[in-house]
Amino acid sequence: MDKRLQIEKLSPVLFWDIDRDQFDPEKNSAQLIQHVLEYGELDDWRMVREYYGLERIANDCKGLRSLAPEALSFVCAMTGTRKEDYRCYNFRQSFPTLWNS
Repeated sequence: MDKRLQIEKLSPVLFWDIDRDQFDPEKNSAQLIQHVLEYGELDDWRMVREYYGLERIANDCKGLRSLAPEALSFVCAMTGTRKEDYRCYNFRQSFPTLWNS
């Protein structure tokens, strides 16, 4: 079975800051996963999950500096991981805000 990510089948909105023709899904996996989690549709998620697998998705997301709170909750639920294991969660917690003090 040929396991390739078919970029042309992903939603065009995911590539607002990426040149689709120059995109390398292995080299830029974290960026694509983040875009799918934050802006993608369910079909985009299914394709990315099938291509990368849940373990790689979790590992790539753990290194992200920012990730929408809803996307973080979703990836934690899907992969069985804790928010505290993610850089973006810990990064956000280290900056107190005036409205949360």
